[in-house]
Amino acid sequence: MTDRFDLTGRIALVTGAGGGLGSGFATALAEAGAKAVLCGRREGPLVTTADVVREAGGEAMVVPMDVSDAESVAAGFDAAEQAFGTVDVVVCNAGVAVAAPAMDMEEADWLKTIDVNLNGCWRVATEAGRRLRATDKPGSVINITSILGHRVAAALAPYAASKSALEQLTRSLALEWARHGIRVNAIAPGYISTDINRGFFETDAGQKMLKRIPQRHLGQVDDLVGPLLLLASDAGRYMTGSTITVDGGHLQSTL
Repeated sequence: MTDRFDLTGRIALVTGAGGGLGSGFATALAEAGAKAVLCGRREGPLVTTADVVREAGGEAMVVPMDVSDAESVAAGFDAAEQAFGTVDVVVCNAGVAVAAPAMDMEEADWLKTIDVNLNGCWRVATEAGRRLRATDKPGSVINITSILGHRVAAALAPYAASKSALEQLTRSLALEWARHGIRVNAIAPGYISTDINRGFFETDAGQKMLKRIPQRHLGQVDDLVGPLLLLASDAGRYMTGSTITVDGGHLQSTL
C-alpha cells in the first residue's frame, strides 16, 4: 500500500526552524522524506536542528532568513532552489509575542508583532506561491496560527490580532491559489510544551492554567506532527482553507 504521507521528493521550507515548534516540524518533514530548508535569523540554532535531521538520516540545509525583510525572504528561496530545487512545502512558523496591557504597550512592539506574525507569513507564502506558479508545480503552504486567533488572553492583544488575521489570510490565499494547485491551510496549536514555557507551567499560575484545558495537560510538539504531515502530503490533497486545532479541547472550555 502506498504511503500517502510520504514526502520523498518534496522540498520543505520551515521558518523559525531553530527551536521549539519549528525544529520539530523540520525534523518530522525530513523523517517523512522531504529535503528540509531551515530558516531563521540566528544561524546557531538552525545548525543544531540540521544536525538532528542529518543524524536521523535526513537532508537539511541552513538558510538565514528574516521574514520581516522581503529581500531576505527572496534570497532564502533562491538559496533553497539552487541547492534542492523549487520549494513545494512551506511552513510559516516564525512568530513573536510581546506581553503587555494594550494601553501600556509601545507602538514598536505592536508593529513588530504584526509584521512578523502576519506580514512575515504573507511575504513567505507569496514568494513560494509565485515560484510554484512559474514552474506550474503544486504545493502546500501551512500557516501556524494559534487558539488565540479564536479566543483571547490578557495582555496579548497584538499576538491574538495577528493570529486571527492569519486565519483569514489562510482562507483568502486558499481561495485564490486553488486553481494553481497550491493548497493553503493552517494549524492552530493550543499550549504546547517547549523550552520557553516549560518553567512557567511548573508554577502555581501555570498549573492553574492547565486546569482550564479539558485534557488537563500540555501538548507536545509530536502532537502536531500528524496534522502537519496530513497537510503537507497527498493525504490532505483535497484540503485547502482549513484550520486544524490541536489544543486538548481548550477552545471548548468555558472555565
